[in-house]
Formats: sequence, structure tokens, C-alpha cells
Amino acid sequence: MTRTASAILAFAALAGGLFADEAHARNRHSQDIGPSSPIAESAPTLAPFQHVRFCLRYPSECKSDPMENERIDMNAENSELLDRINRGVNASIIPMAKSYGTELQDGWTISPSMGDCNDFAVTKRHELLQSGLPARALRLSVVTTASGVGHLVLVVATTKGDLVLDNLTETIRTWQQTDYHWLKIQSTSDARFWYEIRTPGVAVSQADRKIRLAYRRIN
Repeated sequence: MTRTASAILAFAALAGGLFADEAHARNRHSQDIGPSSPIAESAPTLAPFQHVRFCLRYPSECKSDPMENERIDMNAENSELLDRINRGVNASIIPMAKSYGTELQDGWTISPSMGDCNDFAVTKRHELLQSGLPARALRLSVVTTASGVGHLVLVVATTKGDLVLDNLTETIRTWQQTDYHWLKIQSTSDARFWYEIRTPGVAVSQADRKIRLAYRRIN
């Protein structure tokens, strides 16, 4: 075998290895969001006061259809939609701290020019609803950050787990991949009501079961 032929074969082997590594990396990236356990609801809890006001202001945003799916299929189309809405809303609203209780900065608002995490979250939910996704799969959730700051995010229930759309990052993650402490979330059956979130690994107590049963009977 000539020196030239040997060099060509060596280059081909190296290139093949590089292309294989690149393909593997792309495949691994596409599988970064894998199936995960869903958020577990605990006992019914009070809705955030500002969400109650939000529902009075935007009643169509707080309706649920019991015939809708609770999860969306995480196919390429829906994956692109979630990414586009998350990035688009994050870019369209200028972050601004709001002081609730003042007339000019009172209440959660859809698509403001400036707003806080609440405005980002309700705007994303609104745009996904307008895109045809079911309301039951789109739930607002109250968390605290690692530094203890209260925060609102949008959780999208999918066939690959409960995914978080967040104004603090462009990356869509499963809820377990965040470093948040999860407090409460909108009810799947009725967007006006909220539930506490059970810590993973903690069983639902008998008292919690009784409270949930009583809650369902009166609602």
C-alpha cells in the first residue's frame, strides 16, 4: 500500500469517528429531556391572591375542559412550539420588579412591555393556549429559588415529563432538573384551584387523602 493510500485510509477512519461522535452528541442532546415522574399533588391549598384577581380580569384563562388531555405528546412540533414560545416571551418582556398593591403595578398581566416572573408565566400559558394546547396540560406553579425568593413558572405536562418554562433561563427542563423548592400548582381539573406539591418520596398521608376527597365532593 502506498503512503498516499495509507494516509487517505487513516483520514477516512478519523473522519468517520468524528462524524460518529457528532451524530452521537446530537442524539444525546435530543434525548436530554427524557421521561420523568410527574409532579405529585398533595392537599388543596389557597390560590395565590393575585391569581384570583387574574381570573376575574381574564376569565377565559381560568377555564378547564374535562374532556381535554392532561398531557401533550412531546413530538418535534410541540417541542419546537414550547421552545419558540419560551424564548419569544422571554425576549418580548423587559424584566421589572413589581410592587403589588400599587394602582399602576397591580396584578398579573398578559403580554406587558415590562413585567415580573408572574407576567412571563401567564403570557406563555396564554400563547400556548392560543396555539391549541389543552389548558389542563398548562399549569402555573409557585416555587422558591435556591436563594429563597418566591417565583412563578409555567409547567407543561408532556409524555416526557413535567417541563418547566422559566423566564430565568432559555433552557426547558424537567421539574426535577431545577434547583427550586416546589410549593403549589394549579389543579389539573379546574384552573381556578391550586394544590400543594408533595415532596418526591413522601407518601400522601391519610389526612391528605381525606381533605382531597372532601374537596372534590364540594367542588
